[in-house]
Amino acid sequence: MERIRNFSIIAHIDHGKSTLADRLIQHTGLVSDREFRDQLLDSMDLERERGITIKTQAIRLPYVSKSGEKYVLNLIDTPGHVDFSYEVSRALASCEGVLLLVDASQGVEAQTLANMYAAMEHDLEIIPVINKIDLPSADIDRVKEEIEIELGLDSDGAVLCSAKEGTGIEGVLDAIVERIPPPSGDSHNPLSALVFDAQYDPFRGAIISCRLFDGSVKAGDPIRFMSMGTVYKVEEVGIFHLERTESDALRAGEVGYIIAGIKTVSDTRIGDTVTNDIRPASEQLPGFKDVKPVVFSSIYPIDADDNTALSDALERYELNDAALVYQRDSSVALGQGYRCGFLGLLHMEIFQERLEREFGQAIVMTAPSVRYRFELESGETVVIDNPEYYPDPSHIKEAREPYIRAIIIFPERYLGAVMKLCLARRGENSRFSYPVSGRIELLFDMPLAEVVYDFYDKLKNITQGYGSFDYEMIDYRPSRLVKLDILVNGDKVDALSVIVHEERARSRSVEICERLKEEIPRHLFKVAIQGAIGGKIIARTNVSAMRKDVTAKCYGGDITRKRKLLEKQAKGKRRMKMVGQVMIPQSAFVSVLKTKDE
Repeated sequence: MERIRNFSIIAHIDHGKSTLADRLIQHTGLVSDREFRDQLLDSMDLERERGITIKTQAIRLPYVSKSGEKYVLNLIDTPGHVDFSYEVSRALASCEGVLLLVDASQGVEAQTLANMYAAMEHDLEIIPVINKIDLPSADIDRVKEEIEIELGLDSDGAVLCSAKEGTGIEGVLDAIVERIPPPSGDSHNPLSALVFDAQYDPFRGAIISCRLFDGSVKAGDPIRFMSMGTVYKVEEVGIFHLERTESDALRAGEVGYIIAGIKTVSDTRIGDTVTNDIRPASEQLPGFKDVKPVVFSSIYPIDADDNTALSDALERYELNDAALVYQRDSSVALGQGYRCGFLGLLHMEIFQERLEREFGQAIVMTAPSVRYRFELESGETVVIDNPEYYPDPSHIKEAREPYIRAIIIFPERYLGAVMKLCLARRGENSRFSYPVSGRIELLFDMPLAEVVYDFYDKLKNITQGYGSFDYEMIDYRPSRLVKLDILVNGDKVDALSVIVHEERARSRSVEICERLKEEIPRHLFKVAIQGAIGGKIIARTNVSAMRKDVTAKCYGGDITRKRKLLEKQAKGKRRMKMVGQVMIPQSAFVSVLKTKDE
């Protein structure tokens, strides 16, 4: 165990975590130059396309130090985006130290701070690493100053490297070996292993990734999941090289996988403790905090017959994504579906794409909403994340919506544009500081509903990519909330209803009506699309009718013949409007989610 090091790389998004992981893998000789490809640990197509890490991945690196001693380095690669912070917390619980990566030109950003605090909570050794020193805009002295002032770390111990060029990688490996402590624990104690990830294999069942703190496990051992109480017999254990590699046993301090023929997905819980059934551990390891979703949306299968397939897909997906929360839901317009909770809009987007790609599901999602609180005249408080359950307005005493504290770090020259954006999103109580010259840290209290929609994209646009954003939930505050209903041909479409602030209701309803007008095909009668609050219509647009030329056969003759035919047609259209059904395509529900620019 003296020769094992378990570490993780944490950083703000785009600071070079995946590139550094690639260089460490290459440097330790785990992959030949011929087999190498960028983003080695990002196995999902989606990760490679977007250039981001979504899933935590583990890999074991063999390393020989300058003095000739052999070490085993277990790297647990983590995502950088704020929506995947739960993945980071799972990785940190399995490590003894972290490399805190800072971009030499961008410096310390919002997620750098958030990730460092998470590492400090787990009491880990933190090694600052300044990456991208080869960039023309790199300012190493300024970044060292930021590490000292903003992070409170000793910048003299910072390791300089360029993951892209491969310079300084030896120094990073030496720092890992010298400064990160070896794992503590004893192979002779009862087995105690923390499950930090899992994936489903149709042939082998659930495959769990775990970190052993005490004891050992080998094929044939009976294991028990402590929170579920289920018992299985181990079929195979092994370690993570680029592929899963079988080994004779896993011992204390090691990171590896266990296959035990776990057929039911619900038996595996991320953060659970695995122990030996015959000689169990006395208590569970501290797991992870329960995830609190902040954005909610309903999903429905496009074909109602696919409901069972969607249910199976969600079960398997949940195994790999501990932050997903869902329950059954139904809609008049779209039938049976599920109400899902997410950690942010990117999390929701990734969820939708993975369901469609990896699980072959064709789904439609409703507009995202957050969790509101309503205090009723009766003294009862109701919590609502679905507009369908909006209480009767005459019974509402006070409405409250969740507020966040947004932490935005950006270059000084963008101050005016960022302030304008925050104030347009009902930001209040602003405070700012200058951590280092030329950069501003701005704090704003903002309603979460204004942020989840497209705030992060807008911030990136106006700061030309230099703005970074992180947030924390603070409290619920009184607000003037209303339920906006969308009527198509006089019928309420429940899947399009949203809860909005009173000031935003008119602009939001006009936007939705215009979108639907583009998506709903023309019918033989005029279709009215309206936005309404209770019985009051606040916006309207029409899809004009397709009109058949009924007078085509009248060659000349008396005008009254034509008039009679046109009057008959108008009467028919009126009757059709009363009984006709409007067909709303699935693309219409999706288009409502998009912002104007898209």
